[in-house]
Amino acid sequence: MTIYIILAIVGVIILWGVVVYNGFVSLKNRCQEAWSDIDVQLKRRYDLIPNLVKTVRAYVKHEKGVFIEVTRARTEAISASGAPNQAMAENMLSSALKSLFAVAENYPQLRASENFRALQDELSDTENKISAARRFYNGQVRDFNTKLQVFPNSMIAGWVKFSQFELFQVSSGEKEKAAQAPEVEL
Repeated sequence: MTIYIILAIVGVIILWGVVVYNGFVSLKNRCQEAWSDIDVQLKRRYDLIPNLVKTVRAYVKHEKGVFIEVTRARTEAISASGAPNQAMAENMLSSALKSLFAVAENYPQLRASENFRALQDELSDTENKISAARRFYNGQVRDFNTKLQVFPNSMIAGWVKFSQFELFQVSSGEKEKAAQAPEVEL
């Protein structure tokens, strides 16, 4: 009788370990899928940027520094790997794009260009999709990291060498901008 109780306890422990391990694998795959969603949207943005630069360059011949900065930031963002490095590169690219749009503000004929407006709208839509994908990814990472840290799951995680995912965070400048109320001009 004691042997059956011991076997039952061992069986329950093994079953619990399998369930916890499978939960980790499922959450890890969701995190990787969520990162893939971010990657798709970032690639979409990277593909839009050269067309935007060409359009602006056709109207603005003497602003070479802005074009070089956007191109350099795009190249660095494409080659970045890992959430922290990618976030830093994306923040630099966003800053460079803001400079490009600031230059475009000084040229009314450029702002009136249908091609420029279409690219600007497409880029804005892509930025919104990146933001949504980033929120989804960070939610998946939060769930995975929480499960990883909770006892007794942490014992299984340590045993099979699962490690935390990094959040994809916005720069402090973007946080401050998001916290400010928008200005309305009439």
